[in-house]
Amino acid sequence: MIASLLGLASALSWGTGDFIGGVASRRIGAHRTVIFVQVFGLIFILFAVPFFGEPFPDSHVIKWSIAAGVLGTTGFLAFYEAMRRGPLSVIAPLSALIGAIIPVTVGIITEGLPSIRVFFSFALAFIAILLVSREKTEEEENAKKKKYIPLTIFAGIGFGIYFVLIHEASQSLVLGPLIISHIAGAVAVTAYLFLQKGSLRTEVKHFPILIFSAILDLGGNVFYILAGQVGRLDMSAVLSSLYPGMTVFLAWLILKEKLQTSQWIGIILALIAIILMTVA
Repeated sequence: MIASLLGLASALSWGTGDFIGGVASRRIGAHRTVIFVQVFGLIFILFAVPFFGEPFPDSHVIKWSIAAGVLGTTGFLAFYEAMRRGPLSVIAPLSALIGAIIPVTVGIITEGLPSIRVFFSFALAFIAILLVSREKTEEEENAKKKKYIPLTIFAGIGFGIYFVLIHEASQSLVLGPLIISHIAGAVAVTAYLFLQKGSLRTEVKHFPILIFSAILDLGGNVFYILAGQVGRLDMSAVLSSLYPGMTVFLAWLILKEKLQTSQWIGIILALIAIILMTVA
């Protein structure tokens, strides 16, 4: 029950943060959005360190956290770049579906098959994400022209690997792995931006939305880590991967992106999957 609620909290936090980050990326670009979200998130984590008595991470935690930070942030960058080019209500669910497959596979291999009820809820969750990913034919043709689908797939792979790596790094710690992964991710994106001869210059008026996105992204990470510490990797990842439900809802509510009947059905199935996993 606790793991399920934490996974759900992660999905809500990540889903809202991704919506805000997607809006920010359309204003200042994906690279700047990712870097500032990572930096602001790191600042908040460092402020929290004195209030927790965590030991210094060992070499195992450091290595896995660095790998998680680099690969996760790379996926994050592809995700925001995709959302800058196309509809949030399609990109978020598709990347989540791909991202959930990897930790579920690893979880089954390392921890064995879950109960029948949980396994059935996984199936419902995947169907839900597929349905929420559907869009009109006109938009699909437009998607091919804008070529954001490959970026979305790449982002999903990055997210899936991140789920596995950060879970391994955070078996007994929370803040340490997040600090290391944020630093590694920020350095990786900054280096890429430097090679591309890009600029970090951003107007101060954009800072509030970036800070808000950073707080929600950090919250999603913390809830996911805690869910993984008290429950199974695959369940935590699947519940956290339901974040597109919030992203799609906000895109519909605020950006007026139209939702088809199949997408509403997907949202309902996602809620059913959440209930099944919560009571399992």
